[in-house]
Amino acid sequence: MRPILLFVMTMLICVGVDAQNEVLKVWPNGAPNDNGMREPEEKYDGVRVKNVSEAEMYVFLPEKEINTGAAVLICPGGGYVIEAMDHEGYDMARFFQEKGIAGIVLKYRLPYGHDEVPSSDARRAMRIVRANAEKWGINPEKVGIAGSSAGGHLASTAGTVFDEGNAQSNDAVEKMSCRPDFMLLLYPVITMNEEFTHMGSRGNLIGSEHKLKLVRKYSNELNVNAQTPPTFLILADDDKAVPPRNSIEFYSALKRNNVPAEMHIFQKGGHGFGMRQEGLPANNWPNLFVDWLKAREVIE
Repeated sequence: MRPILLFVMTMLICVGVDAQNEVLKVWPNGAPNDNGMREPEEKYDGVRVKNVSEAEMYVFLPEKEINTGAAVLICPGGGYVIEAMDHEGYDMARFFQEKGIAGIVLKYRLPYGHDEVPSSDARRAMRIVRANAEKWGINPEKVGIAGSSAGGHLASTAGTVFDEGNAQSNDAVEKMSCRPDFMLLLYPVITMNEEFTHMGSRGNLIGSEHKLKLVRKYSNELNVNAQTPPTFLILADDDKAVPPRNSIEFYSALKRNNVPAEMHIFQKGGHGFGMRQEGLPANNWPNLFVDWLKAREVIE
């Protein structure tokens, strides 16, 4: 094979593997709050990260020919102490990209005792997606949020406590709404109620003390109202890390407020399956989610 042809083929393969279009800093001019982390960010097992002190967004856009105009901001899980950027982040974004949906992975700042930091990153990231909607070929009314485990808690926090933007702001991004148009929650931590929360996530977000105001603030089953976006929930009955009651309580709250929702509880899958293909029925969730988006006419 001629060297030039071999080079071209190699480049095409590389493009297919790494379909990321853009990387953005969430707070290019500095965040309004600080998580206190001064140690360098660390990666291990390839793409898991810890010591995150700067939020970034990794943008995976679909080809124009298949673009549906929808987008999903993705919050990887990891107990608010690490972030599983692979099977709960990049892999999910690539799947959406192939389905004509923009997948945008959020590497949010971890809290380290500063509870407001992750959710401020998520809300800002939602605004950034809408501010870039025209550039990225996105319909600003079809921007959802997804999250797995503790990332599901972050996503459900952004999906229950939001605003429509500040029209008086000098910052064009801050004028945008941070309300998701839909939510995808995978085996999410929902509550801070010690009766059925994931205590590791709770401790890393709000500390080990029983601070009633923070427990109430971040128990998202109590924050649902009629404006909460339609939600798609996925979990496994044999999840031993995050009790299924988290999702069940959230689903029940959605129904009490007449919010459209769909929930799938698979017999097997455990916790943290994300996009891993292990031959289990739970791994069909991405296609079920796409079908739900079609049923809701978010995509065709």
